[in-house]
Amino acid sequence: MANITIIGAGYVGFSLGVLLAENNKVSILDINELRINQINQGTSPIKDKDINNYIQKNKQNFTGTTDKKSALYETDFVVIATPTDYDPENNYFDTSSVELAIEETLNYSKNNPSIFIKSTIPVGFTDDVRSKFNYKKIYFSPEFLREGSSVADNLYPSRIVVGGNDEAAKEFSTLLLEISKKEKSKVEVIFCQSKEAECIKLFSNTYLAMRVAFFNELDTFAQLSTVSSKKIIQGVSSDPRIGNFYNNPSFGYGGYCLPKDTKQLLANYEKVPNNLIKAIVDSNSTRKDFIADTIISKNPKTVGIYKLAMKTNSDNFRASA
Repeated sequence: MANITIIGAGYVGFSLGVLLAENNKVSILDINELRINQINQGTSPIKDKDINNYIQKNKQNFTGTTDKKSALYETDFVVIATPTDYDPENNYFDTSSVELAIEETLNYSKNNPSIFIKSTIPVGFTDDVRSKFNYKKIYFSPEFLREGSSVADNLYPSRIVVGGNDEAAKEFSTLLLEISKKEKSKVEVIFCQSKEAECIKLFSNTYLAMRVAFFNELDTFAQLSTVSSKKIIQGVSSDPRIGNFYNNPSFGYGGYCLPKDTKQLLANYEKVPNNLIKAIVDSNSTRKDFIADTIISKNPKTVGIYKLAMKTNSDNFRASA
């Protein structure tokens, strides 16, 4: 049984912590006292249809705290799941919360723990902080969770990616495999360089954003051409090479991940020739402008907005289109 500290009690940190508590002692550290009180009272600070069952099942092995020293002093593994919002002025993720978490871990811990970053970060960040803090046991392991089903996505992972190939990296992948309900041989575990792991995260989300943008532009075409968007999408998506997913026209992609991750990847392309990556980012603005202009052209007296959240079963309206 390992001692694990999760820094950040959001979708990523809390869902992972609750599941890891089945076989380990888990401390969830957050600066938000309301969230910590909810955790210690046995209620979830996030919206997920499956999480309450696991809170009750594993509650003897996890606690929430705002006390950094008690959470970090004897820990073996630290998982950082703090927010990294995109800063448009600096054209870069705001990684200050991650760097602070690393600094506090090194200040308070006596065990030289292995630090695994789950927050989304720019390409090259892990190597930079290893050098900055002169500490080699810092790794990036991207998460691939959907809001509203983060528990299910941890239990049935599409893949496990760890930016490292040493003993600590393998131990962490084993911790993630232990909570999986998938047959272990069917879970692909990828060990790679930190930069490669960072790329996997950003390119994955940018590809999904591209699909959203594609079907939004299809819908715009259908509207201006007076043909059925639904019928066209049905016919296109019936091709198994294309598939029936991420094909629902919307105001544009929103939520926490896709808007910021696409912009960060584009920033990493600053000196790299590209057309498509920039087009994905621009397409989202074009779609929102088109819908707004269409509504304005009708001269409505009142405009109603139905739901701000970015998807069903989510309470997240950050970057809402």
